[in-house]
Amino acid sequence: MTGTLTPGRIAACLGLLAAGALTGAAGWLVVDLWFPAGLLLGLLALFGVFLAGRITLGVGLGVGPAAAGWFLAYVMLSVPRPEGDFLLSSSGIGMYAYLLGGTVLAVICATMRGPQDRPIQAARPAK
Repeated sequence: MTGTLTPGRIAACLGLLAAGALTGAAGWLVVDLWFPAGLLLGLLALFGVFLAGRITLGVGLGVGPAAAGWFLAYVMLSVPRPEGDFLLSSSGIGMYAYLLGGTVLAVICATMRGPQDRPIQAARPAK
């Protein structure tokens, strides 16, 4: 059954959360460092983490922990420090493109269909 919580699934979710946070933090730094190529590299890494979550857990919700980690990294890195400065500046189109592109990739990976997925039918088959 794909919906049961087992210790292995919980560990996979925690690992995906950590992988999403690390990939998100590294992606923000790469996008800020090398704009056009860094954006593509960061989005490609995000796609890999999101797809790994989808494949590992076998359901679309497997993207959730990785996406949550990625978004938490964004929030933590963009909050101003007590001194008033930011760890990551949100100036430039690269940061917004990374945020929008990551969101689009998460939705794509969560809604893609695999070979094991069957269409849902509203009516029961006749006997």
